[in-house]
Amino acid sequence: MTPKEKIRNIAIIAHIDHGKTTLLDALLKFTETFKEHEQVPDRIMDSDAQEKERGITILAKHTGVFYKDYKINIIDTPGHADFSGEVERILGMVNSVLLLVDAREGPMPQTRFVLKKALEKGLKPIVIINKIDRPHSDPDRVLDEVFDLFIELGATDEQADFSYCYASAIKEYAMLKIDDEPKDLAPIFEMIIKHVMVPQGESDAPFLMQCATLHYDKYLGRLATGQILNGSVKQNDDVIYVNNKGEEKRGRITRIQTYHGILKQDMEEASSGDIVCLAGIEDVLVGDAICSPKKIVHMDPINIDEPTVSIDFMVNSSPFSGQDGKYLTMNRIKDRLQEEKKANISLKITLDPSNQDKVTVAGRGELHLSVLIENMRREGFEMSISKPKVVIKEIDGEKCEPLERAYIEVPEDCSGTIIEELSRRKGEMQSLQTDEHGNTQLEFLIPTRGLMGWRGNFLTKTRGKGILTSIFHSFVPWKGEIAHRSNGVLVSINQGKSNAYACYNLQSRGTLFLGATEDVYEGMIVGENTRANDLVVNVTKGKQLTNVRASGTDEMIQLTPPKKLTLEQCIDYLNDDELLEITPNNLRLRKIHLKENDRKRNR
Repeated sequence: MTPKEKIRNIAIIAHIDHGKTTLLDALLKFTETFKEHEQVPDRIMDSDAQEKERGITILAKHTGVFYKDYKINIIDTPGHADFSGEVERILGMVNSVLLLVDAREGPMPQTRFVLKKALEKGLKPIVIINKIDRPHSDPDRVLDEVFDLFIELGATDEQADFSYCYASAIKEYAMLKIDDEPKDLAPIFEMIIKHVMVPQGESDAPFLMQCATLHYDKYLGRLATGQILNGSVKQNDDVIYVNNKGEEKRGRITRIQTYHGILKQDMEEASSGDIVCLAGIEDVLVGDAICSPKKIVHMDPINIDEPTVSIDFMVNSSPFSGQDGKYLTMNRIKDRLQEEKKANISLKITLDPSNQDKVTVAGRGELHLSVLIENMRREGFEMSISKPKVVIKEIDGEKCEPLERAYIEVPEDCSGTIIEELSRRKGEMQSLQTDEHGNTQLEFLIPTRGLMGWRGNFLTKTRGKGILTSIFHSFVPWKGEIAHRSNGVLVSINQGKSNAYACYNLQSRGTLFLGATEDVYEGMIVGENTRANDLVVNVTKGKQLTNVRASGTDEMIQLTPPKKLTLEQCIDYLNDDELLEITPNNLRLRKIHLKENDRKRNR
């Protein structure tokens, strides 16, 4: 058991892709956490399947390393704004943060958000200017921008007098001064030991801990993770856990675990200051206080910013329902969503008593919700979801919607098109800068509705060279109607298998979402029309056969490869009168109602 004076608790925070997980890999290697024979993959903390596939951090991860005779608990946090709830709830577990900033890009929208939350908690960040080895990096300019950001966010004099260093996480070195010789990562550890505050709390006081994150182990059950605020805890100790409503329940600690590298180690006893996992408290939730029966404490709940985007979950009612999945009923879907809510407190789940056929789930953004949907489909669920909608609030009797601060970097020749597009979507430009390399940085305040469904179009407009990031800014009065999609869709008139001949003839009408010999049904969206109206088509129609077999009578059919939409692209593409059918193996867009006029006209 490490004494409190030798413990340091920190979190790594940054904008997406500024190098948090890469730095943590380097810190683990430097402290020789792994044995020589162990094979250590890149981005080792991104252990979730979706994290590896997407290349982003989704869930906060815990680890612990030893440097000299100090134990340093480190938490890796997500950088994407949609998962900022993970950042908010772990800040109460640490005594400082390492704020990573890209040496070329400087502070970005998520940098502003995570730094603001850290400053509000009273933490004194340590700034690391990362990626100084990259071409066109300008660490001195970025350091000035970081200081300006501290002042802008209302940092105290003590917080604004932050410690900093320069680093290259991928090359595994850090320097206190830009002219120093690069050696290793020791300067970061020395700064942590010197500048991170020793955990507060009294070791001889009654035990107290607040659950900040939850994990599940098939052998141990639910595991509550948090920093021990007071006292100590031993295996088989009786505890009381108090939820946000003040309800008290009794439990017994069956296992105490601490983090070392990517593994957990069992402990007989843990005391104040350490970050531990406790097993044996089955019904504990995030934010619950776990305390000794000698002194029962009611703690304030962990405050999380409100969600901004919602989606309706419904049963899959298509003709192909039940062909792929194991879990089809609304009760199964409701139970799974309620289970998710216990650990993911940034989600808001609403059950409508007047409509038992749907569940409304609100989150931080489309990516936040799509990760949940993808997990459910991999578990064997089938469902239908509606077009995402923004969460509306009434403030002082006025209808208000969420506004986002969007940061955009595009080639200079694309900037005019992007400005025109965002202005049409009710965006207000805040700044425009063009550097010597021909890259234009734009900053917009734009309603969340203005960005929904536009990200795919943005990549097309910028030929894949644009970068778009956004973060919630505030709720503002409703901005009026915003156009969503300019093109209609191609809708199947009947059920069957798509035919190469029919697909070939429809290519001139629009872009197809499927190829030949794929199953379709009436009302299923098979492509995008070149015009604004919806068009009902027969994608199963084969060529009429004749007895003539002569050279030149048959055309060679060459099909353009179909446009296969990902889950996020499908969600973005949805219109008000459309649903997305989700199964473990398929994603299908469909119309809620096919107009009778269209049926008759195309029979």
